[in-house]
Amino acid sequence: MAEEHNLEGVPEAMRAPIGRYADTLGELAGDNARSLTLFGAIAAGAFNPRFHTARSVFVVGAVDLDMLRRLARQGPRLGKARIAAPLIMTPEYIEASLDTFPLELLEIAQRHVCVFGEDYFQELSLQAADVRHQCERELKTIQLGMRQALLAAAGRDKALTTVEVDVGERLLRSLRGLLWLHGDTGPRAAMDAVTAVEEGIHRALPGVRSAVDERSNHGWEEFKTLYTDVDALRTLIDEW
Repeated sequence: MAEEHNLEGVPEAMRAPIGRYADTLGELAGDNARSLTLFGAIAAGAFNPRFHTARSVFVVGAVDLDMLRRLARQGPRLGKARIAAPLIMTPEYIEASLDTFPLELLEIAQRHVCVFGEDYFQELSLQAADVRHQCERELKTIQLGMRQALLAAAGRDKALTTVEVDVGERLLRSLRGLLWLHGDTGPRAAMDAVTAVEEGIHRALPGVRSAVDERSNHGWEEFKTLYTDVDALRTLIDEW
């Protein structure tokens, strides 16, 4: 039942939908269910149903494709409730991914709500070298992806909006990773993280600010500024 779940920190309007979602996962997975963990805006007190969907990790004892197929049939209903499809992980997968996806796991670890089950993200042993390598790789990948997206947009500036929003989300992971490397390990709101990195590299990041601000305009000029910021980050983090 939803009242048995930990919904502390979840926005009031989302508590009933999240409770029903947790019930659904428990019914579908049965004894194979290990935990449900919310992360992102839904766990950060910044959830806006106009812009966000509730993101989560569903940890299971073993991956069951039949169960996933049954869960997929719930997609339309969950989508209407502003709940995204969960990431499916096993405890072994989490442990084996610490050196492969440290930024994604750091994002979850820094701010999350464990709705039920064991909290697998409370104490993760991340290594600085792994975090640094993914930060560098992510910035290069983002820059390359922006070039390809610009070509694919075929001159349609509106198509760049989705690109900028996606880049903003990915950049936040990298910025928080950079801060973590400098001992700033606590969760930071998006703009606070940007400000802290700006102070660290001694450079303003107007394009990044625009990309992570849902209220900003997104278009060609913003795209160019964002690309310049990504290029600067790629070269300046070594000096920092």
